[in-house]
Amino acid sequence: MSRIGKKPVVIPSGVTLAVEGQTVNVKGPKGQLSWTVPDDVTIAQETGQLTLAMREDTARAHAMWGLSRTLLSNMVTGVTEGYERTLELVGVGYRAAMKGQNLNLQLGYSHDIEMPAPTGVSFAVPKQTEIKIQGIDKQLVGEVAARIRRLRPPEPYKGKGVRYAGEQVRRKEGKKK
Repeated sequence: MSRIGKKPVVIPSGVTLAVEGQTVNVKGPKGQLSWTVPDDVTIAQETGQLTLAMREDTARAHAMWGLSRTLLSNMVTGVTEGYERTLELVGVGYRAAMKGQNLNLQLGYSHDIEMPAPTGVSFAVPKQTEIKIQGIDKQLVGEVAARIRRLRPPEPYKGKGVRYAGEQVRRKEGKKK
């Protein structure tokens, strides 16, 4: 049994949740999100909470039950509080700057990398070596952060590259004489 699927999704005040068939629309102060729940899971909206149940007792239904509950909970959190990922740039000459709505990155290549902000995501550069990615969709914020990190992942010898804030980079010992 899914322990996560059993828990109801609490709907805070200021959030409206509409269930139309298998599609759930969540609207809050920060924006609106919608998602279609798989057919293996049934949705029941009660006063102030949303409960999920399996239609059949299959392995796929168990997996979708917990997944659906988590994704719906993330949607409710996203429209109320939002999500943020912070990236750090480590290395000589590695820096970030805003150029209009686009993010301009200098990561040691022969050219600058210009990254446009996808719909629903905003960039902020408080310091030259720090990038904040904000949005209401947790999956989209994480994907954008991963794409930026993939441009220059941290290398194990000097630790240079783009890393998540607080990420521990495993370091290797260099050559011996």
